[in-house]
Amino acid sequence: MEEKPSAAAISQAQTGRAEGFEELLKRYGQRLFGYFLRATGSYHDAEDLLGEMTLRLVRQIKSYDDHGRFEPWLFRIAANLVRDRIRRRKANPTRLSLSAEDESGQSLADDLPDRPSDVADGLMAREMSHKLQQAMNELDETTRNMILLRHFGGLSFKEIADTFDCPLGTALAKVHRGLTTLKKRLEGHKQEIIAEMM
Repeated sequence: MEEKPSAAAISQAQTGRAEGFEELLKRYGQRLFGYFLRATGSYHDAEDLLGEMTLRLVRQIKSYDDHGRFEPWLFRIAANLVRDRIRRRKANPTRLSLSAEDESGQSLADDLPDRPSDVADGLMAREMSHKLQQAMNELDETTRNMILLRHFGGLSFKEIADTFDCPLGTALAKVHRGLTTLKKRLEGHKQEIIAEMM
């Protein structure tokens, strides 16, 4: 686990000094991106959310009252951003076409691998990722976010309990039950994915 940010970095950020924000983003940027990526299943969304998170941090850092609970405060903002993004996505689904071109004039079909074995490996990996994402989406929102914050945000159970303002035992129980549920739903589908998380 990384060391906590210095009170000086938080104080610098609260007074608007760039070096304070730089230190905070250096310490938490990668963990936040990992959390956003796993929560949304999209690199684009994860990058976008990290940008939004940076803006929120700049706007809201002055309201942070330092009591040694910076990570729960930070990841509560991140969890709210993810929840809002998922709700917007459900309200306005987007459709993709293999022939649609991006800004550079390339279509999604241009990015498909040439060799059949590459295609099969890619499809297998994508299917496993899709099954895991489906199983995660079937969990209740709080449990899903607790698991993501634990395994992709790197928060301790105490920090998760602080983030969700619940007793430590509740956080432990929800994560354990959630992982057990995932394991059952993915029986026969490469259980090493769940084994790595436990």
